[in-house]
Amino acid sequence: MSGLILPYKGILPKIHESAFVAPNACIAGDVVIGEDSNIWFGVNMRGDVHEIRIGKRTNIQDGSVLHVTRGVSGCYVGDGVTVGHMALLHACTIEDNAFIGMGAIVLDEAVVENGAMVAAGAVVTPKKRVPKGELWAGNPARKMRDLTQADIDFFPVSADNYVKLSKEYL
Repeated sequence: MSGLILPYKGILPKIHESAFVAPNACIAGDVVIGEDSNIWFGVNMRGDVHEIRIGKRTNIQDGSVLHVTRGVSGCYVGDGVTVGHMALLHACTIEDNAFIGMGAIVLDEAVVENGAMVAAGAVVTPKKRVPKGELWAGNPARKMRDLTQADIDFFPVSADNYVKLSKEYL
């Protein structure tokens, strides 16, 4: 474990010993990071006014920001999720094995279901639900197409590749 790990109101992040946290990532407050997850360079997670939960084997790539909304919602990211570079996840839920493209924004109380994909640069507006097996893109995001089997097969490959890469830093 590395990075800037800060308490908020006496609550320290809980980071699994097998997780990788880049030296310039900042993780504060009520944050839990699961086994073999990896938090890359320049990531900011601020679990101050609500909780952040990251599952197992999930990668949060460089420059991404995760935050919460006081009294409304935490930020929940499941197992085996890929979150691309510079994504913003705000008080939303990303279910297991989902894929969030680079620069995507997922806003308050939105849900990206298990096995769904949000394209690079997309903006998922508050309270929207991206269904399993669909690719959403645009601003505001909307369904573009159903995912192909090749798309779906790539999700665990991406998660596995990032777990392997993170072990080269430990």
